[in-house]
Amino acid sequence: MSARMSRDSGPASKIAVYMRGVGQQARQAARRMAAAEAGDKNAALFAIAETIEQSRDALLAANARDLKAGEGKLDAALMDRLELTRERIDAMAEGARQIAGLPDPVGAITDLDYRASGIQVGRMRVPLGVIGIIYESRPNVTVDAAALCLKAGNAAILRGGSEARESNLAIGECVEKALSAVGLPREAVQVVETTDREAVGEMLTMDRYIDVIVPRGGKGLIEFVSENARIPVIKHLDGVCHVFIDADADEEKAIAIAVNAKTQRLGTCNTMETLLVDKRVAERMLPPIAGTLRQAGIELRGCEKTRRIVDFAETASDSDWAEEYLGPILAIRVVDGLDEAIEHIETFGSHHTDSIVTENFSRARRFMREVDSSSVMVNASTRFADGFEYGLGAEIGISTDKLHARGPVGLEGLTSVKYIVLGDGHTR
Repeated sequence: MSARMSRDSGPASKIAVYMRGVGQQARQAARRMAAAEAGDKNAALFAIAETIEQSRDALLAANARDLKAGEGKLDAALMDRLELTRERIDAMAEGARQIAGLPDPVGAITDLDYRASGIQVGRMRVPLGVIGIIYESRPNVTVDAAALCLKAGNAAILRGGSEARESNLAIGECVEKALSAVGLPREAVQVVETTDREAVGEMLTMDRYIDVIVPRGGKGLIEFVSENARIPVIKHLDGVCHVFIDADADEEKAIAIAVNAKTQRLGTCNTMETLLVDKRVAERMLPPIAGTLRQAGIELRGCEKTRRIVDFAETASDSDWAEEYLGPILAIRVVDGLDEAIEHIETFGSHHTDSIVTENFSRARRFMREVDSSSVMVNASTRFADGFEYGLGAEIGISTDKLHARGPVGLEGLTSVKYIVLGDGHTR
């Protein structure tokens, strides 16, 4: 049985005891999951999908309790992310099935080669162990995170936001039921039952039981986790993404990419927040881009050179260059070529996703080599920085760190490697 506690979580000491129990059970389950065959893990994912579909009414009822509790407390955007519909529940089930269809990375051996001594040395993919995921608002993350962790042979401790407590617990019960049905440990996925923030603090110090923490949510949550964790963290703090229109850019491509990168979806981490334009093409490129963005309801904030060309642009402040708006605002700066564009990105960017629009092969190569971001693109919208678009399937999040995973974190990012050595009585 998974660790349980009452609705009234009680004093912090009880929470600490409860969380240690969750950690101990997760560690034990992780050992079994690491040895699980791909077929068994896929069976669990299919069972999760089926159980979710069979539990639609129960999930909708639990979600209704969360929505009622959030009335007057949560804004419209949060209420929308919180809400489960029959369509969204079906999408969760389909997501689990899609993950079942992905190749299993665990046990894959690469770089196997003979050494001069006669031994063979290679590397094998292995699970990370126990993954703690702290997230906000969206109940669908419970299924996505559980399915990805299970497929990669890990155990998961999931701590959702208080606003989605009833929904997350109901989904967690579906997952536990499915795991038990196929003979895998139900403790491989545990949804933390208490909404007391003390539980988050405990998770961040449970280095004996948790191998990595993944925060998914607002900047405040990620900053708190990053500053307080005693465990490695996979995260990105900001998504200050740039598109640079080079002097040798194709005008049609430049307009399409700039508009798509900003307007395709406003509130995502891979949405363009700053547009950089080479001064040699600014007077030709900026008016049609700015006009289209204005028609789409985007407020433009520009440097002095930008405002001379686009008279309806507001004045950009120094803080605008490092701002992740996550809304209908775009900063625009006219730059003196590639060197200044790269310098601007290095100074104000967040190492997430940056793109150059150019027909100049040499400048494209320099941009790819010198821009230090987790995704660097040529003639493509920043909105492609996504696990599905990269062929990874679902993702647990995007990492801007350089260790251990970088960019969209899919199944392979939830594994590590160990060296394997094959010999035949070899001695040294």
